[in-house]
Amino acid sequence: MLDYALVGLALGSIYAIAAAGLVVTYASSGVLNFAFGSMAYVVARFYFFLNSQHGLSTITAGLVSLLVVAPLMGAVLYAVIFRLIRGQSTLIKLVTTIGLSVALPPIVDLTLGTQSITSAPGLALSSDRPFHFFGAPVTTDQLITYGFLVFVVVAGTVILRFTSIGLRVRATVDSEAMASVSGTNPGRVALGAWVVSATLAGLAGILVAPTNGLTTTGMTTLMAAAFAAVVAARLRSLAGAVGVALAMGVVTDLILKQLPQGSSLTAAIIPSIPFGFILLFLVFYLARSGAVREDVGTGGPLDHAIRPANEDPTHLAGHGAGRPAWSSALGLHPLLVVALLPLIFQGSAYWLGLVALGLCYAITFLTYTVVTGEGGMLWLSQIIFAGAGALAAAQFASAWGVPVLLAILLGGLIAAVVGAIIGLLTIRLGDLYVALVTLTFGLLAETLIFSRGTFLQGGVGQVFNRPSFANGDLAFSYLALVVFLIFAVLALNLRRSTSGLALRAVRDSEPASRTLGLSVLQVKVIVGALGAFVAAVGGGFLALDSRVAQPQSYATFVGLVWLAVVVTMGVRSITAAALAGLAFALLPGVFQTYVPARWGEVPALLFGLGAVAVARHPEGVVLFNGRQLRQLLAKIAPRSEGRERSRAPAGADAWLADSDHVASRTEVAAAAAPDRTARTTR
Repeated sequence: MLDYALVGLALGSIYAIAAAGLVVTYASSGVLNFAFGSMAYVVARFYFFLNSQHGLSTITAGLVSLLVVAPLMGAVLYAVIFRLIRGQSTLIKLVTTIGLSVALPPIVDLTLGTQSITSAPGLALSSDRPFHFFGAPVTTDQLITYGFLVFVVVAGTVILRFTSIGLRVRATVDSEAMASVSGTNPGRVALGAWVVSATLAGLAGILVAPTNGLTTTGMTTLMAAAFAAVVAARLRSLAGAVGVALAMGVVTDLILKQLPQGSSLTAAIIPSIPFGFILLFLVFYLARSGAVREDVGTGGPLDHAIRPANEDPTHLAGHGAGRPAWSSALGLHPLLVVALLPLIFQGSAYWLGLVALGLCYAITFLTYTVVTGEGGMLWLSQIIFAGAGALAAAQFASAWGVPVLLAILLGGLIAAVVGAIIGLLTIRLGDLYVALVTLTFGLLAETLIFSRGTFLQGGVGQVFNRPSFANGDLAFSYLALVVFLIFAVLALNLRRSTSGLALRAVRDSEPASRTLGLSVLQVKVIVGALGAFVAAVGGGFLALDSRVAQPQSYATFVGLVWLAVVVTMGVRSITAAALAGLAFALLPGVFQTYVPARWGEVPALLFGLGAVAVARHPEGVVLFNGRQLRQLLAKIAPRSEGRERSRAPAGADAWLADSDHVASRTEVAAAAAPDRTARTTR
């Protein structure tokens, strides 16, 4: 028992170091860093490059990696990216860090090499022999891990409590505005926090590499476990995060001792333990206070007074009115090109197949347009709904003989019920907690449900054949396009309806919506169900495209990349969803066909950098470039006079700039709560 507890304590120490790094940046900048695992991978990979590939000693390689590379990386990333998102919405912060997490590993692999690393060195010498503590073996790596945790806790406590630097940090965390008034530069504090966080990420990465492996998957697992400790600590308590992380490591190894080695049950339960901690603490906090929100207790009155109101970056005033007729026609052009793509590539089976795949992605990506773009909800589990739809549809079709399209519809209905339940359960959570809860739900479903033999079928998945009338790629492409257009029209009508105005009101301000008599619960349940249904239908079409439903194709962290790609293109634009799906399918094909194999990771790098660019253009590529094109053409083609100003984007223009019109809060209230219109003035 003691040996398991000591191993668990070492694992918990690594979790604690990682959790400390996440708490530091969130407390100082308000950014929960989803790129933490990739930053850990960068430093650990550089340490391996120096130590194993170039023969530098463990001490020299460790010092260079942790005292030069990691701090420099933190400072550069803050200067280039993180300082730009300090005042942005939770969505922009989340997507930017997700994009960075996608971009960093390809940069490192292209620079240092892509060879497979079977074993990674720790900070102990390979010749070191284990010690014994009451008969239990303790390795040098474990002792080093304990020592680093003690150093981080003691040094952090001394600096924060007994130095002028710590006083400035605590003042900035309590109230950035008051700290600025008193002469403290919050930007410098944030820079220091990111340098410290990058160093802790590198340290955790080096320490965990010998056990988790020097891979992005291993580092992502580390980050997910650290998230559990951070959530349990309400995102800001450093001591709480460290304590929970230690307990989580010990509990994990003690449970491992009681489970049969090598069984599927063990493989399912052990990775789920951190997420069990998340759910346990969230239930506790909800029972105690009734709500869990990340902004409670943050900042002072001056911070709240000068903090800008929540702004939807896709709503840009003045863009929906007074446009000439030719401007409204621009919105349909991209969709017309999309509709012609299957005909253009029908002579090439390879490219036609990629177009069909891209249209299936386009259907699936509409779920983000509905849930995040319209509903304003940060759900990170949409890919799980897509996978559930695919697996359920394949099961209906193969086991029960249900027609394929009806099977997809039934799978969508099942997902819709689950989506409504999640919308109901997350009603009292803040945006960031909703994101973490849905991420937890996705990882648990992936571990406990998608790993079942019924769905895996020995790793080959379930056969899911296309309907006979759409067996070929050309016919299947147009079937997918028709389904996409149906969902697009429904989303557009939802946006223009009274319910759509209610969605806008809830997205802008939940307290104000409740004051107006709008049902926030009803809105979120409906959006959750609709988004899950769209995702499930899209997942079913992805399975039809490959003619097999494989659970491995619907990994939760791949879904984060999906979200980043859609937000990069424009999360509220229907056209952007179509272009995002096609880009996600076609761009890797272009590189596989025309670019040497060693550059195969460039598409992932481009997708990641595109998501990072959201920090500068939150409205997305489609709306930004559409606006630039309109401004260019407006200089060439004079505006037609006498044209009525529309109160909402009409016709074709609604597809490209489908969020340009800005309804006032009075308009929203009047349309969404008609019984109160007599009390409002226009």
